[in-house]
Amino acid sequence: MAIDAPEIEALLRAGFPDAEITVQGNDGAHFAAVVIDESFRGKNRVQQQRAVYATLKGKMDGPAGELHALALTTKAPD
Repeated sequence: MAIDAPEIEALLRAGFPDAEITVQGNDGAHFAAVVIDESFRGKNRVQQQRAVYATLKGKMDGPAGELHALALTTKAPD
């Protein structure tokens, strides 16, 4: 089953309701997302990205995952 950018954005927004979120991609498997959220302040990049992947609720898990690739940029607001 394919996934689309609005569905990814909805999952991310559920986990980061106050974040600035941009999701791009339309091939059903490869996407890029930017998530800017205050909760990332003081966390390293790995911690930030783990928090984002947790909101995807298994959509990237293993070969059966709906989401094949997500290029992810995370940071705290300036």
